[in-house]
Amino acid sequence: MAGPLADLTSARITDRVTGRTVVWPIGATEQHGPHLPLSVDAVLAEEFAREIAGELDGFTLPVQSIAARSLPQSGGGLSFPGTVYVGGDTLVRFLREALRSLLGLPMARLVVVNGHFENEPYIFEALDQVRQEGLLDGKEVFAFSWWSLVQESWIAAETDAFPGWHAEHAGVTETSLMLHLRPDLVTDLRPDHDTPPRAGVYLHPVDVDLISTDGVLSPTSGSSAELGEKLFRHVTDEAVAMVREGAGLLRARDGRDGTRRAAATTEGTQP
Repeated sequence: MAGPLADLTSARITDRVTGRTVVWPIGATEQHGPHLPLSVDAVLAEEFAREIAGELDGFTLPVQSIAARSLPQSGGGLSFPGTVYVGGDTLVRFLREALRSLLGLPMARLVVVNGHFENEPYIFEALDQVRQEGLLDGKEVFAFSWWSLVQESWIAAETDAFPGWHAEHAGVTETSLMLHLRPDLVTDLRPDHDTPPRAGVYLHPVDVDLISTDGVLSPTSGSSAELGEKLFRHVTDEAVAMVREGAGLLRARDGRDGTRRAAATTEGTQP
């Protein structure tokens, strides 16, 4: 039966993991306004990973909760206390080394679930570096940020005046997911910010009071546990379907026994 990978003994891990799925959640420890905890990105990545692994009868790795720092326009970046981070080059090196050891296990598939906006390019870079070393040969890899799987039709049906994922930091979607998954960590405050920053723009010096409300980039009004439950189920269903269908994977037929095997990887999409 699936469960936490770290709960297995060394004597049993090879047999249990052979041909199975391993899901690695990667989050962050950073400010999320006055109403959400520092652990939001880690909590969401871990909860999505646990649910996806359960659906796929796979194993989950412990969540990686130290990540790249937010940029100045991402809620003010380091202008608010509590963010614990490493530089992007350090994160790539860490992920690459961790992947080298992890990929020595005889798993069939690795699924990486990201919960922190700034992590995405570093995760993809680390994966591509180990791919060039041949360490992904014979394995399927799916790596994505959870919001990359949210369909436009879902956004149109369930949200109003969506600001874009770059500005959803501590906004209605993260607040709703936390109200569904960890309501004990959410305060009663619902700060709104009506002028979200533009995507793809680096600012210096940055006026954090202009681009955010105490670290919140967009409105939180309309957040609810019900919306969070719908979103959690939607993302999980999309992830499981993507993995089961092998969407985007290049496949080659093995001429000896007619079985199909993965010959390349998918790496998700940039929101």
